[in-house]
Amino acid sequence: MTKEFLLSIDVGTQSTRALIFDLQGNLLFKSQVLLPEYSSPKPGWAELEPILFWESLCKACHLLWAIPGVDKSKLAGVAITTQRNVLINLDKDAQPLRPAIHWSDQRRTAGLPNVGGIWGVLFAISGMNNTIRYLQSEAKTNWIRTHQPDIWKQTAKVVLLSGYLTHCLTGKFVDSTACQVAHLPFDYKKHQWAGSFDWKWRAVPVEPEKLVDLVPPASLLGEITSQASIETGIPAGLPLIAAAADKACEVLGSGTLAPNICCLSYGTAATINTIHQRYIEVVPLIPPYPAAVPGSYSLEIQLFRGYWMVSWFLREFGQNEQRLANERGIPPEFLFDDLVNSVPAGSMGLILQPYWAPGLKSPGPEAKGSVIGFGGVHTRAHFYRAILEGLAYALREGAERTSKRSGVPITEVRVSGGGSQSDAAAQLTADIFGMPVSRPHVYEASGLGAAIDLAVGLNFHPSFEIAVSEMTRISTTFEPNREHQKLYDQLYRRVYLKMYDRLAPLYKDIQNITGYPARD
Repeated sequence: MTKEFLLSIDVGTQSTRALIFDLQGNLLFKSQVLLPEYSSPKPGWAELEPILFWESLCKACHLLWAIPGVDKSKLAGVAITTQRNVLINLDKDAQPLRPAIHWSDQRRTAGLPNVGGIWGVLFAISGMNNTIRYLQSEAKTNWIRTHQPDIWKQTAKVVLLSGYLTHCLTGKFVDSTACQVAHLPFDYKKHQWAGSFDWKWRAVPVEPEKLVDLVPPASLLGEITSQASIETGIPAGLPLIAAAADKACEVLGSGTLAPNICCLSYGTAATINTIHQRYIEVVPLIPPYPAAVPGSYSLEIQLFRGYWMVSWFLREFGQNEQRLANERGIPPEFLFDDLVNSVPAGSMGLILQPYWAPGLKSPGPEAKGSVIGFGGVHTRAHFYRAILEGLAYALREGAERTSKRSGVPITEVRVSGGGSQSDAAAQLTADIFGMPVSRPHVYEASGLGAAIDLAVGLNFHPSFEIAVSEMTRISTTFEPNREHQKLYDQLYRRVYLKMYDRLAPLYKDIQNITGYPARD
């Protein structure tokens, strides 16, 4: 019997999906299991017991096997993609020592010593000390070393979620180079652990023996063990092929291989990504992440709370749509398209800057969200549209910065992630960018990207170019409305781009007066 079906497992922020694709990129079967709520022992913290990720994977697989028509004997291999920067400490018996610290966790470590030696001198001369201190304070390993030294002492391996699940499936401490998106001593230019003299070992001290082995995407991680087979139902001995982190897989699954095509991910964290063969830092000292294609780089600018703002609006102001959606058995976002389209482009001058969570990649760590232009005419519909427009403005700014740094103009846009299913959001994105915006043929773009890595790794397709050509395609393209484009272009250039500089002094005063956001 021919084994040519691809099992792709995608562990996202809100759920775990088990997906079966064929070699043409068609999604044949899908199961989904919601993840439990992340706990917040303190405000801003986000944690989850690691075993819950594994249990969700096992449950998703068993739900998949129960779907009529699924034949496990036709599976050729497995690939896994996960959310990024979820840190797990394992003891000598590979058991978790504490809850996993989630990527959205906002704790920081204050008072860490500056990087010294020649690196400290160079950072001082270049004016990068504040950037390095911010990176140090953000590192989850630094927080554990400082506040839970007993946990750190017992830690035999520091793994990301992808490495943890890989160990659960294969019994090996190994991970993909393209999953290393975290504050760890990783060389993002060479795609390997940093050299012994690299400054990252001083900024983020981790004993080398605590780190896992790394292999590039499309390489063999290991085989499904008999124990993992019992727990998941995946056939024992099936090869587990390295993929990449979810955003990188999403870019690949959207069919984005050329640097002139950007991929906008409208997910919990909204991002703009382009794939390049050259190492380019769009923001100094902030590296491009590994792409899902070996040896390639994914230039990324992130809005930390991106489409979380849509979920926030739904929770706070969308009870009626939520009720109607539940009654009709449809996602509430579908009803919000009507809300968006009920008000004109530009939201009658209501403009939102979406820095709802501070971060190094927004203009500054003191940044806050802002909404200006309120008047008596504005309703919640205007506010909702302003959220979508503000996200698109910020992503356009990221696209322009990327093009300037790389020297490659962006001429085409792909959209993926939950928010991309909104026609209204895709259309206003086309209007704001002033270029065509296309939606991939499958919603599960990150799962498809992992399946492409799997197909190439198993030699079903001889190259990534051929695999992308065979397994991805466009379903819908939104052309810009030229009248709306002219309006948006004026609002973007004459208002939006000036907001941060005008408001930054006030953000700093707010921080000084209230203590929020917290200083390092």
